[in-house]
Amino acid sequence: MAMGNWKAERQSALWVPTSELPAPPGHPFYQQLNAILRKHGFDRFVEGLCQKFYAPTMGRPSIPPGVYFRMLLVGYFEGIDSERGIAWRVADSIALRGFLGYELTEAPPDHSTLSRTRRLMDLETHEEVFRWILGVLAKEGLLKGKTIGVDATTLEANAALRSIVRRDTGENYEEFLERLAKASGIETPTKQDLAKLDRKRPHKGSNEDWEHPQDPDAAIAKMKDGRTHLAHKAEHAADLESQAVVAVTLSGGDEGDTDTLAWTMTEAEQNLAEVAKDPEAEKRLSKKPASEAVLDKGYHSNAVCLWLRGDGIRSYISEPERGRRNWKGKAKERAAVYANRRRIRGERGRGLLRKRGEFLERGFAHVYDRGGMRRLHLRGRGNILKRLLVHVGGFNLSLALRKLIGCGTPKGLGGHPFGVLAGMLHPLSACRTVATALLRALWSRVAVSAAGHPTVVAA
Repeated sequence: MAMGNWKAERQSALWVPTSELPAPPGHPFYQQLNAILRKHGFDRFVEGLCQKFYAPTMGRPSIPPGVYFRMLLVGYFEGIDSERGIAWRVADSIALRGFLGYELTEAPPDHSTLSRTRRLMDLETHEEVFRWILGVLAKEGLLKGKTIGVDATTLEANAALRSIVRRDTGENYEEFLERLAKASGIETPTKQDLAKLDRKRPHKGSNEDWEHPQDPDAAIAKMKDGRTHLAHKAEHAADLESQAVVAVTLSGGDEGDTDTLAWTMTEAEQNLAEVAKDPEAEKRLSKKPASEAVLDKGYHSNAVCLWLRGDGIRSYISEPERGRRNWKGKAKERAAVYANRRRIRGERGRGLLRKRGEFLERGFAHVYDRGGMRRLHLRGRGNILKRLLVHVGGFNLSLALRKLIGCGTPKGLGGHPFGVLAGMLHPLSACRTVATALLRALWSRVAVSAAGHPTVVAA
């Protein structure tokens, strides 16, 4: 056999018939994901939901709502952090083109179209899609909603600390230090003088005094690795029976856990109530949704214990060491704190606290570390939350896929028996098609008699 020569430049054909284009089989993971979406009528749902955002007869070429939300799901399953990266990945992959419903001769959406579509669709639409995914989990028996675990993590904002400005004067950090130096008697301060002055100044990074001009929602906060950065705080409420995230909220990185808990729990209750409106989903949900809250010690306070008790929610909150406390004039607070203490010391309470740490931290690792959303590429709380809702929705869909095929991500399917079998059958797809056609042609000439014996009939 003669060896061919590689040619750096080749003259491309002017016309290529579509029948000659290669048609490799799609990725088995995305085929199963599309099967779940079709089974529950995803495209019909989002098209009716997003109809108000599309012009009836005119306008620039747009992408269907089903394609838009699928592209954001690709961001989770492929671990891509930016919308530009999602558009590049889709344009480069034939399997993802098939997942979106695009032929080889069709150009998939670019990042500007994806970004504009996100800006045009409101936050409530993305919340409805998130609730729809929760309904799918409920119908598949993967959502109960009785015991809710809550935890929060910080996300690095798309903003630099060196770009912050004063809220009152609009000065940047260097201009502010120069003004302080001149006020202290240094007419021409050097960089060494400014650094020395800044080193001795207390409370120099207060969110009450500083903000980022392009992302005022971001706040100065300490990250998980100890760095100080502009950040947002994402808080998850997860079902401790199935790991499904029933609510996700976004707040400033400097807001405390006790301040954001009520918002997250209220969002979880509303989402479960919306899911329960479907009769099929209601049968699988708990009769008492969001009736138990499992939290870490960052949420423990008299006000939180009292509020949960007054709202009819059994609390399981880890209690920090505070020493002997004075309960004079706080009988209701003492009763709520002592009742919580009794529950967390029991066997069930200890088990729920262990499960909360396992499920919530695992969800954060999947969504933000492996899913690529630990560092944000968007600005503005509304824009970030839109992307985050669909991203977390992808994590919820992965639970249904794990039940169906044993894996929740395309990469995890590679070494799984289902993925290995699918890979072995891919090269034989053409042979299977021919064999199936021959068998059907043969069976069309055979009829089964009443006695069960095959009889050849004329064509």
